[in-house]
Amino acid sequence: MKKEYSLFINISVLGAIILLWMSCSPTKKSLSFSKDEQQAFNQIEGDTINISSDKTEYDIIIIEPGFNFWLSSVAKPQGYHSQSFLENRNYIMVLEWNNRVIQSSRYDPNLYELQIDYSSQIDYGYEVNYKLYNYFIYFQRKYNQRLGPFVPRI
Repeated sequence: MKKEYSLFINISVLGAIILLWMSCSPTKKSLSFSKDEQQAFNQIEGDTINISSDKTEYDIIIIEPGFNFWLSSVAKPQGYHSQSFLENRNYIMVLEWNNRVIQSSRYDPNLYELQIDYSSQIDYGYEVNYKLYNYFIYFQRKYNQRLGPFVPRI
């Protein structure tokens, strides 16, 4: 009886080691970029995009080389996602973004410079949410980052 018990323990430990090894193995897939997306990522001159809505007093200013080109040539068109989808994703990504700004010793402070003031209780309008969401997708793909549990897809 004692041998069966120790055999069971050994199998369990082996199973735990295999599970641990499997969970640590890299599962990150390499992203592939279209010609237009690669062209946007290679731009050096800064684009300045003012994200605002006629209906609200909120706006966001993004200074990022290539984002304007990427938004017009690569991103899904306005209306592709619902406003609630965009708001939910933005909320998740803003939380992670702000955590990375706070943890500047752990994350590159050149990538995460300023916190984003975004509240799920405020209706920023479709355009603000659309452009913010697409900026997050652009940023994640260009700098190989992950701002949440979702793979940044186009």
